[in-house]
Amino acid sequence: MGIRIGGQAVVDGVMMRSDNYISTSVRKTNGQIKTRSRKFISITDKNKFLNLPLLRGLIMLFELMIQGTKELLWSSNESADEHEQLTKKDIIITVVLSLVIVLLVFKLLPFYLAGLISKGNSTWYFNLIDGFIKIIIMMIYLYAISLMPDVKTLYEYHGAEHKAVACYESKKKLTPKNAIKFSRIHPRCGTTFVFLVFFVSIFFYVLIPLQTQFWLNYVIRILLLPVIAGVTYELIRLSGKYYSTNRFVRLLIWPGLQFQRITTREPSLKQLEVSIASLNACVKKEKI
Repeated sequence: MGIRIGGQAVVDGVMMRSDNYISTSVRKTNGQIKTRSRKFISITDKNKFLNLPLLRGLIMLFELMIQGTKELLWSSNESADEHEQLTKKDIIITVVLSLVIVLLVFKLLPFYLAGLISKGNSTWYFNLIDGFIKIIIMMIYLYAISLMPDVKTLYEYHGAEHKAVACYESKKKLTPKNAIKFSRIHPRCGTTFVFLVFFVSIFFYVLIPLQTQFWLNYVIRILLLPVIAGVTYELIRLSGKYYSTNRFVRLLIWPGLQFQRITTREPSLKQLEVSIASLNACVKKEKI
C-alpha cells in the first residue's frame, strides 16, 4: 500500500499525516494553494511501552487533537482576510466549549433521558436506550451544522481527503480526475470512530450497576472514556487492515460508515487539487 496516510479536513483545505510528517494545504482567497510541511513523530514510535495496545490509541488520539488544532488555526488564518484571523485564545475557547457541550449534550442528556425511559429495567436495556439516544442526537447535530455554508465546505474537503487517500492506496495516479471516481466513505475515518465509541461504551457501561447514585454513575462513565477510546482505536486499526477481506469487519463498521454520508460531501476538482497537494507533500517528505 506504500506510505501510511491519514488526514482531516481543515478550513478551506486538508491536513495529511504520514508516519513522520504532517502536511497541510489550503486554498487562499487569491485562488493559490499554499502548503506547509513539518516533521512529527508520535511518542508511541519512540517508546515501545507507549505503543502497547489500548495505551497507544489514547496517546495518538490526544496527539491528533493537538496537531489537528494547530493545523486548523494555521489553515484558518491562511485562508482568511487579516481582520478575520483567529488567535490561539479563540481556538482554546472553542475547544473548551466543545468539550463542555460533549459532556452535557452527548453524555449527560442521553444518560438522564435513558433513566426516564428505562424506568429501572435491566442494565442492558438502560444502556441500549442511552446509546440509541446518543446516536440520534449526534445525527441531528451533524445534519444541522451541515446546513451552515462553512461546515458544508468543510464536509466537502473531508470528502476530498477520503478520495485522495483512496486513490493513493489503490496505486492510481494522483490526479483530481482519478480521485473523483473513488468513494468519499473510508473505513479509518474519525466519524466511524465516534460511532464505534457509542457501540463499545454499551459493553463497558453495562458493568456499572443501575443502583449506583446518579452523579457517581455519570462520573464513572466519564472516567471510562479513555479506556473505551483505546479499545475503539484498536477496532479502527483492525477495520482498516481487514475491511476488504473480512465480511464480519465490514458488517461491524457499516453503521459508522453511514455516518460519513452526513460528514462528507462530494468535493469539486479544485478541492481535490488541494487534498492531493497535501498528500503529495507528505509522500515527498517521506521519500527524501
